[in-house]
Amino acid sequence: MLSDDEKALLKTLSQNTGMPFTLHLGIFLKGELIGWSYGWQESAEKYYMCNTAILKEHRRKGIYTALLPEVLKILKDKGFQIAYSRHAATNNDIIIPKLKAGFVISGMEISDKFGTLVHLSYFFNNIRRRMIDFRSGQSTLDEDLRKFLKL
Repeated sequence: MLSDDEKALLKTLSQNTGMPFTLHLGIFLKGELIGWSYGWQESAEKYYMCNTAILKEHRRKGIYTALLPEVLKILKDKGFQIAYSRHAATNNDIIIPKLKAGFVISGMEISDKFGTLVHLSYFFNNIRRRMIDFRSGQSTLDEDLRKFLKL
C-alpha cells in the first residue's frame, strides 16, 4: 500500500539506527521563548511526539493549533508513516486539537508515573488511516482495503 517514494523514505529512516532523527523546535514571540516541541524517531516508520508545551500566558491563542500542521509537514517530508503521542486522558486542551487535526485514539496505557494515558496516532498514508478505522470497527471494508488484506 506504500508508494515508491514512501518506500524510499522508509529505507532512509531505517538506516538511522544508532542516530535516530530528532526534532527540537522553539516557539518565539518577539524574541522570547513561549513554547517548544520535541520528539524522536522510534522506528523506521514511527515518530514519538514526546513533549509540546506553550507557556500558560500564551495558551488558547491558536499557537498549538498553528504549530501542529507544521510539525506534521516536517515529519511527512522526512517519510514517517505514523506520528504518535501520549497524554493524560483528561488533557482535552491537547487531545481535542489533535483529534481535529486527524489524529485517532490508538491505545490506552496505565502508567505508575502519569496515570491513565491516551495514545493518539496520526497516519500519513491515507490507506493506513482507513485501515485503522476498519480495524477499530469504525468503518466497513472497501475495495482498496480488500485488495491490501487479500480478501
